[in-house]
Amino acid sequence: MAKTSADSAAHDAPSTPTTGKGRATPTRAEREAARKRPLVADTKEAKARARAELRERQEKARIGMANGDDRYLQARDKGPQRRFVRDWVDSTWHVAELVMPIMVAVLLLMFVGIPAIQIYAYLVLWAFIIVAVLDMVITAIRVKRAARAKFGEDRIEKGLGFYGAMRTVQMRFMRLPKPQVKRGQRPA
Repeated sequence: MAKTSADSAAHDAPSTPTTGKGRATPTRAEREAARKRPLVADTKEAKARARAELRERQEKARIGMANGDDRYLQARDKGPQRRFVRDWVDSTWHVAELVMPIMVAVLLLMFVGIPAIQIYAYLVLWAFIIVAVLDMVITAIRVKRAARAKFGEDRIEKGLGFYGAMRTVQMRFMRLPKPQVKRGQRPA
């Protein structure tokens, strides 16, 4: 719109105290312009910003979970008793940690064309699995006994033995939360 001399004269006039709201009523065009928004609210920049924020939160949660921070752990890993079991399992060597490498080795030996090697590899695998299962059972019993001694008989959580036994099957570098104690260093 073109400004008229009357409009400029009105703006140049000295301000006088007014009654009421103290400003001019906006025109219809001004109100409509103030209400206008894009039809699609999410722009590329907003989506990119949201993705970046999500990535940042996920990275923070991943690092927190790897470090054993209770705020970022899953429900199955939370609590002082679970932390004790993780530390107890991580402080010792276990036969079950070697299940995956042995399975890969046996799988590779199955491609060898010599039947005797294949049979012996298969028998060694089954013997190793039996020893690993026995190690898991013994670990579960020892973990529950240590947890009872530390936390008391009546305050022990369910499933601590199974939790510890399943942690022994994972190779140490693949465990989440990451081990917080060194081997041989008993948890407090």
